[in-house]
Formats: sequence, C-alpha cells, structure tokens
Amino acid sequence: GHEQLLKMMEERMMDVEQKLRLVKRLLQDKVNQLKEQLSKNTKADAMVKDLYVENAQLLKALEMTEQRQKTAERKNYLLEEKIANLNRIVKNLASPTFNS
Repeated sequence: GHEQLLKMMEERMMDVEQKLRLVKRLLQDKVNQLKEQLSKNTKADAMVKDLYVENAQLLKALEMTEQRQKTAERKNYLLEEKIANLNRIVKNLASPTFNS
C-alpha cells in the first residue's frame, strides 16, 4: 500500500506539473498579447499627439488666412470708395466743360 500511495502521489505531481506548464504557457501568451497591445496603444497615442499638433497648426493657419481675407476685403472696400469718389470728381470736372 505504501508503494501504491507513493506512485499515486507521483502521478498527481506529474499531473500538477503538466497543468502548471500549460498555465505558464497560457500566461506567457497573454503577456505577449498585452505587450503587443501596449505597443499598438503607444503608436496610436503618438499619432493622436501628432494629429493634435497638426490640427493646432492648421487652425492657426486658418485664422491667419481669415485675417488676411478680412484685410483684403477692407482694402477692396476702401478702393471701391476711392474709385467712386474719383468718378464723381471726374464727372464734376467734365460737367462744366460740356456746359460751357
């Protein structure tokens, strides 16, 4: 009975060792999977930061473009007023000439 008990204990130990090796392999697979996910997340985080910076630059460029457009519109308006005034002056100068 003593040897049979010893043999049973040995078989149990081998079974436990086999199960432990399986669990260790599964855990290693999970660790590898998590490392890969961390790498992907790090790359995605860097891309998000780059996009954030690029977006800020684009917004600044848009603001500057809008400011230039407003300035151009103001200058255009002033030029149109000057042209209208010059046309009035030319008309006033031409009127007496034709009348006399």
